[in-house]
Amino acid sequence: MNREYHKWHSKTLDRDMELLVFGHGGARVIIFPTSMGRFFDWENRGMFDVLSRHLNNGWLQVYCVDSVDTESWYNNHADPRGKAARHIQYQKYITEEVLPFSLEKNSDPFVIAAGASFGAYHAINIALRYPHLFNRALGMSGLYDISRWVDGQMDENIHQSNPVAIANHLHNGHLEALKKVDIIFPIGRDDSAFASNEALSRALWERGVWHAFRPWDGFAHDWPYWQEMILEYIGGPESRG
Repeated sequence: MNREYHKWHSKTLDRDMELLVFGHGGARVIIFPTSMGRFFDWENRGMFDVLSRHLNNGWLQVYCVDSVDTESWYNNHADPRGKAARHIQYQKYITEEVLPFSLEKNSDPFVIAAGASFGAYHAINIALRYPHLFNRALGMSGLYDISRWVDGQMDENIHQSNPVAIANHLHNGHLEALKKVDIIFPIGRDDSAFASNEALSRALWERGVWHAFRPWDGFAHDWPYWQEMILEYIGGPESRG
């Protein structure tokens, strides 16, 4: 299996950022780590052993990005506006640096955002904001309403960082673009974030956006479950339509 390590100084974030690439071709998958996680988390947890068939057959090429969670939503020294502003910068790093980098390596037009736990939040949030850049978004055990994290504050960055808020205000071309994205979010019924998944699903259905909200039995918030979920929902070449 092809494995590559890359590092460069991000102009957007003004810091060094690292990532790993697995696979040699196929749909480009941006993998976000879990809460405050690192670019090597999925590799360390055996997720690519599970996906070895997809990677070796050239169905998927994954780009495991690093996080700046400790500088954004998990930065206890910043106020909500500051946290959201750093988060929006992080998304700009993904869209303006990582995606062009992946395209230089692999011209496949099909792009997937994926993650588990807080990585699921990242995957769904960025696909909702930039539906023209993604064909599929897979969020496993994610939290999609950050209202309780912002102490009642609101600005455009906070709004754009909240998947449920974005879904509740979809309109015109943005809405039509999102209808073309495969949005999939499995979660355990006993997960504390389950209600936010229900809220996101309601908001999407109210605006006519097809999606796959998939409740699992129990808590289902751990790597063995995410290994099952990724095989269930990531799809192969036959699912690209």
